[in-house]
Amino acid sequence: MRHYIALIHKDPDSDYGVSFPDLPGVITAGTDLDDARAMAAEALALHLEGMVADGEAVPEPSSLEEIMANPENRSGVAVLIPAPAEDVRSVRVNITLPSDILSEIDRRAEQEGFTRSGFLAQAAKKALAA
Repeated sequence: MRHYIALIHKDPDSDYGVSFPDLPGVITAGTDLDDARAMAAEALALHLEGMVADGEAVPEPSSLEEIMANPENRSGVAVLIPAPAEDVRSVRVNITLPSDILSEIDRRAEQEGFTRSGFLAQAAKKALAA
């Protein structure tokens, strides 16, 4: 199983932010360290699934030494996040929602740094785990 390095950052008066140096633009946040790690796993899975669905090459994970050699990465705490199984793939679906709910989903997804699909997948996973 492959693991990617995520960097957790914390600024005063903010949630814990998470980024992936190997996957620029993949960011998320959590209210505490456990939540940040869980959100990182979801963000990584959704991003890698999207790359596969779009026919993009998934990069090999860098080593911790390579990541920490960049001075910009030294302020974060490095954690390993497992990549999902290779056979996980996204499937296009067609759903119908009231327009006000869809607008609220889009607003919230943008606030949290997700696509509409990513936000709905995250919400479904949380509901199914409950």
